[in-house]
Amino acid sequence: MPIAELKNEQLLEYCKDRSSTDSGLLIELEKYTWENEDVPQMICGQLVGNFLQSVIKLSQAKRIVEVGTFTGYSALKMAEALPDDGEIHTLELMEKHANTAQSFFDRSKNGSKITIHRGPALASLEQLKSTSFDMAFIDADKTNYLEYYKRCLTLMRNGGAIVLDNMLWGGDVLEPQDDDAKALRKTGEFIQNDERVFNTLLPIRDGLMFCIKNER
Repeated sequence: MPIAELKNEQLLEYCKDRSSTDSGLLIELEKYTWENEDVPQMICGQLVGNFLQSVIKLSQAKRIVEVGTFTGYSALKMAEALPDDGEIHTLELMEKHANTAQSFFDRSKNGSKITIHRGPALASLEQLKSTSFDMAFIDADKTNYLEYYKRCLTLMRNGGAIVLDNMLWGGDVLEPQDDDAKALRKTGEFIQNDERVFNTLLPIRDGLMFCIKNER
């Protein structure tokens, strides 16, 4: 392993060791994901999860929409930070992932806060259009990221937050070649020029775009 890469790994572990730790169930869920999923790196992990919890705590969010459930780590992580009357609507296309997530939600005292909407996310977002949300987390297929952002922004209350994961795509957004990198680059440029939000792109993990819907 190159020295620079090794140092990055060591710094990542240093950050994790000095950040609030996951609950036992989340640790088990992450372990399960790495042992059983073909693309386990899709899990957002402790640092991104802690960032999401920080947003919830600072904004006192109660109602959250999540685009992309995967095995349920991020939804469960956010649910742990919500008050008892909080709720998360998480959208997942793949039945396998939805079933895995639900099995872990059923084992958590916070699982009752989470509702899984199965099927295409754009259709589920359309069904939720009459609901107002405090926060959104987008971590799904990259080609639809811009449309997910647009739809979620219409669902957000003024002052609400949207977080988009993977916005650096391993650095490929600098010179995008494949469709995913091009879609993420396009999404980032759109958000940068969107006067409806205050946005910051943070180099956390694979890049987090953090947006706050401006008060009108």
